[in-house]
Amino acid sequence: MSRAQAAMVLRSVGRTYRQGENALAVLRDVNLTLYPGEIVALVGPSGSGKSTLLHIAGLLDLPDTGDVYIGGKRCAKLDESARTMLRRTAVGFVYQFHHLLPEFSAVENVALPQRIAGVTPAAAENSASELLTRLGLKERIHHRPGELSGGEQQRVAICRAVANNPSVLLADEPTGNLDPETSESVFKELMKLARTQKVAGLIATHNMELAKRMDRAVTMDGGRLRDVKTF
Repeated sequence: MSRAQAAMVLRSVGRTYRQGENALAVLRDVNLTLYPGEIVALVGPSGSGKSTLLHIAGLLDLPDTGDVYIGGKRCAKLDESARTMLRRTAVGFVYQFHHLLPEFSAVENVALPQRIAGVTPAAAENSASELLTRLGLKERIHHRPGELSGGEQQRVAICRAVANNPSVLLADEPTGNLDPETSESVFKELMKLARTQKVAGLIATHNMELAKRMDRAVTMDGGRLRDVKTF
């Protein structure tokens, strides 16, 4: 596949953090291509660079070397305003903690990214309601996060992440705070939604059983992608 056909390409990405005279190379010559509808597990020990890689892939941080392409568009040299606009429409994020706004209901939390993108309030709420219903939350859409279980909160966070139909979904330990049964349910919903919307997913996880159920896994070790495995 060509770069234009890929949802995301990381090309020779490097990132070094400096403190005084000390330099820590967190990412070293990282190359990765994600295709629409493909779900990739990002595995590796704590401190190996997984979160840094997700931040750069999501345009939240800039690489020192290399570049990021989303839908064939070169991103690392864009200014902050252009990166923000692209992040709103092309990239969805799911974190280990849901980060929902506590004063808003589930449907309001999911509608908010659409409102920011310029969708009318009525259309945003209708779309949000449909997403939440698809993830089994029809009876909970008007509940605030504090009135939802951990699994329900994370499903709302997943809906929010895909509300603007992104081409790329990035998730950092999305089931890490959940019990095994709830984790299994949330993982299934995440995979189902990603497949349905043809989004390319990169999911950081320490759970190898979940990783084995994705299309392939890439292993971070010492700042490098040292291994690619197809399950």
